[in-house]
Parts: sequence; C-alpha cells; structure tokens
Amino acid sequence: MSPAHGFGPLWLPKGGARFHLFAPGKERVLLKLDSRSGARAAPVAMERDADGWHFIDCPRCEPGDRYAFDIGGLVVPDPASRFQPDGVHSASELIDLQAYDWRTVWQGRPWREAVICELHVGCFSASGDYAGVEARLDALVDAGYTAIELMPLAQFSGTRGWGYDGVLPFAPHCTYGRPERLQKLVEAAHARGLSVLLDVVYNHYGPDGYYVPQYWPQFVDPSLHTPWGAAINYGGQDSALVRQFVFDNAAHWLREFRFDGLRFDAVHAINDTSRPHLLTELATRLRREFKGRELHLVVENERNDAALLERTGGEPRQFTAQWNDDVHHGLHVALTGESEGYYSDYHGERALLPRALAEGFGFQGEFMRSLGRKRGTPSTALPPTAFVDFLQNHDQIGNRALGERVTALADEEAVAVALGVLLLSPHVPLMFMGEEWGARTPFAFFCDFPEPLATAVREGRRHEFEHFEAFRDATARERIPDPLAESTFERSRLDWAERDAPAGRVRLELVRRLLELRRREIVPWLREHPAPQGRWQMQEGAFTVTWRDGSALHLRCNLSGEPVSLPTVDGARRLLALGAVDGESLGGFALTWDIVDA
Repeated sequence: MSPAHGFGPLWLPKGGARFHLFAPGKERVLLKLDSRSGARAAPVAMERDADGWHFIDCPRCEPGDRYAFDIGGLVVPDPASRFQPDGVHSASELIDLQAYDWRTVWQGRPWREAVICELHVGCFSASGDYAGVEARLDALVDAGYTAIELMPLAQFSGTRGWGYDGVLPFAPHCTYGRPERLQKLVEAAHARGLSVLLDVVYNHYGPDGYYVPQYWPQFVDPSLHTPWGAAINYGGQDSALVRQFVFDNAAHWLREFRFDGLRFDAVHAINDTSRPHLLTELATRLRREFKGRELHLVVENERNDAALLERTGGEPRQFTAQWNDDVHHGLHVALTGESEGYYSDYHGERALLPRALAEGFGFQGEFMRSLGRKRGTPSTALPPTAFVDFLQNHDQIGNRALGERVTALADEEAVAVALGVLLLSPHVPLMFMGEEWGARTPFAFFCDFPEPLATAVREGRRHEFEHFEAFRDATARERIPDPLAESTFERSRLDWAERDAPAGRVRLELVRRLLELRRREIVPWLREHPAPQGRWQMQEGAFTVTWRDGSALHLRCNLSGEPVSLPTVDGARRLLALGAVDGESLGGFALTWDIVDA
C-alpha cells in the first residue's frame, strides 16, 4: 500500500474514512476511535503491509470524530493530523477541509506588487486568533500592504509560542481557531486584495510531542546533527517517503488553505547531500503542481546561495526570493551603531549596505569574520525582486535579549529615512506587525513547554546572551524576560491604541505616503524594467545607488548623522525627499529618490 492520495485520512466514496500510519518500526498498531457523540469504540488492530503501512477502513466515522494510534502502549496522534483540538499529546480530529465553501474568485497578485506585513496570529490582536487578524485586515490595506505573512501555524506544544517548534506540520495550531476559520481568514484577505503567505519549518521538529521517530525510525538520520537534535533524513537510506511527506505538507497548505506562497525557514539548516537537493525537488514539484497560479516561494538562507533564485525567461526556476539579512544588518548598524555578534562585520564595512541594495547580497563569497568562513555567491545577475528586505522582523526583534523594536533603539528621524530606503527600493519590502505606526511594544521570545524542558529553555535563553557586554553579569541577565512566563507573551501583544496616538498617526501617514508612491511609481517601473542592474558608490559615510535598464532609478542616502554633499542626477524627476535636502546637500539623516526617464 502507498499513500497515493497523500498522508492523513482518506475519505471513502461510500462514506467513512481510511486511516493509515507508516510505522515500519512496529509490527502491530491499534486504531483508537471516539465518535463526536462521545461513544468510544474498542481499539482495533490495523492491517500491516510488507512496507510498514498500517491501515483500516472505518465506514461509519464522520467529521468531528477523534482518533489516535496505539503503538505498543504509547498512544500518539496522526503525524498528518489536520487538527489537534487538545494539543500535541492528544487525539487528532477528523476534518474534511474540502467542505469549505470558497466564494471569492482570486487570481493572486504579481510578486513585484508585494508589500508584506509579517505577523504573529497570537500577538496581532486582543483575541489572539484568526478572527482577530481578520478584523484588522482593512487597517492593513489602509496602510498600503498588499500581502500578509503568518508566522508558523503547525501545531506546537502548549498554548503560546513563535511556532518554530511545531511537531504536527499539517495541523494549524489549535489556540488560534479551527482550520475552517483559517480558511475563512485567507478568503477574507483575498477579498481585500491581500496575498497570504505562510512560514513553514522543514529543518527540524520541536522538542515536545515529536513522536514520529518512535515508530518511523528512518525519519531521522542519527549520524547528522542540528542544534535541535538528530537531523531529518532527507538524503540517506529510506529517505524517499520522508521527502514525500514534506512535499505533501507544502502542497497541503497551498491547496486546502489557498495560501499564495510559503516562506521556508532557515533552509541552510536542512541537511541533505543527495541530488537533487530537497529544496530543488520541492520547488520544482510545487511549481509543476500549482502551475498557472501566482506562486511565491521564499527562503531564509544564511548561505546566500544565488543558484536557488535563478530565473529562466524572467520567471523563477525554483524560489522567488530570499530574506535579505545583509540589508537589514547594514540598516540596523547605521541606525544604532551596534557592533556585537554578526553586526561587527557591517559596523566595520558600511559599504555592505549599498552593495546589498544594488547587487542583492552584501556577502558574495567574501570572508565573514563573525561566521569564521566565506559566505555567499555572486548575485548581480538576479533581479531586485529576488530579495525581501526589512528593517525589522520576528527574528531581528525577538532574538534580542529584551525584544526591543528599532523605535526604542534609534533616532526617529533616522528610522524614517531607513523606511524611505526600504519601502521605495526595487527589492520587495517586509515590515513586522505594527511597524507601520512605529509600534513600541516589544516582541520577546516566548513559549509554553512542560517541565523539565521549561527550565532548560529558560536557563538556555539567559546563557545565550552571556557573551554580550550588557549581559555578562548574572544580575543583568535576570532582566531578560522569562520566555515561559505568560506575561512575556502578553507584553508582546500589539497595542493598537498606539496607532491612533499622535506619534502613531505621523508614522502611519509617512508609510502610507511611501507605499502610495511605491504603487504609483516603483511597481510600474519594475513592470517595465524587471531586471535593472544596480551600481553603488560610498562617499563620506553616505551612498548612492542607481538601478538602470533604459531608465534609471536613483537613490541618494545619508544615515551618517553628519551633513554630506552627494551629486545630483541631470534630467531626473524627483520622487521623494526626506530630511534636510538642499541641492547636493543632504542633512545627517536624509535621502532623495529620483527617476531618469528613458
């Protein structure tokens, strides 16, 4: 028997469902089935084929029934469960996701139009659920966003967390609402012209509720290790079905929930030396499966591997874009002056910022001191839309010890100029929820693990910052928020009242102005000039960047804090000036954007 229809229960034509579990490490598996009416059937032995599939048909079961598998005294949920109403250690609920009545006709939006709001469902609204996100969609459209990106939803342990410790990758986290409610959120976003992306994690599983290796030992490769334990077996013996599981999961989100794209977390941590690499196979199969759709596949990749982003005829062969840490790090150092950790490389070499804006990657094969090795490959052949830039995201806020946003760290005028760079660059801009009004609520690391794991995470979080000057002292580390405390989660919740405060209204009006300018000028320019080549120059701590393909888009930017003179461009049409600008003179925090029409 093979899962030709994919993993998870299969609805039978005459009613009921077929349950199956791939458990080659077990000779006997029992199905435990509880009716939604409360009736409980005695556990039933499942048939086993020679490959290790255990299966059984249940003609009387229906949506809402609960089921689990007994694998020798240990009762586990379905690894492809579509919903876990009571968490990772409980029974799975039988769900018919195809029963949702989709009414909105949606063709998707071109990637060049993307302006992304990354958000955490639990912290985005007071209710912390899909309904809370839906209630604020109009506010996102009003700000100028064209897309939202949800942090991971795969069921993780406890009631709160970032989502990167998921263990049941097909099941949207139960705290945020039922799966049908997620479908409704996606449809509501589409009805407003918003694309919806989802963050998915295929480099590791979380530490609590990860039962799969106990009955499918080939799922992991004990010879390969990651920061989270044994690596998932993507390239070793018996890895074909593991790879199929990942493909089915990615397709599940795109098909059943109609997400417009996926953001693949930390793909540099995926261990696979086989050919084709998991990422290549995954992207190729998804593009074939969903051909004809506006499908956006985005990677986070510390390696800066341009090959993943190559184009054929202007279209992505594999991945649409990469999160561009080089632009973030360059902007952050310019705004804050911080120089610890990986910021040290950017503090010492300010030209990495304009290079990343012009060419894509800041590091294209050069030695990176903080990593202790060379990083990156040449990216000048890639179009600007192959890069997603940001001034803030969940990592760059939440991985700080105190979870401060840049608004708490930098001059307000400097941040405004940095937003002017971000939102009018031909790269694709992303902002973190609330950034459009200059939110000051922190976004800390939080989770909800049981003991003794909770204590280990709490202590590990504080040890993580021992090498930072501000937290070398144990007393100073006590100020780091306890990730297990519910108060840490609550402090990370957006305060929407800030949006209507005077400072919030000023910042929101600036963002609206910038994004309206982007819609009116930059997006049409990108349509006409999809792959302009960028050139950059540094001068006295400030820089210029020019993207040219017939006509030219020209940026002059000064984030040095001291006035600088930069040459203007003859025949240019001024799009925007921010800060003190007088001819060639730019104040300490200032920029201009100009277009020279062909």
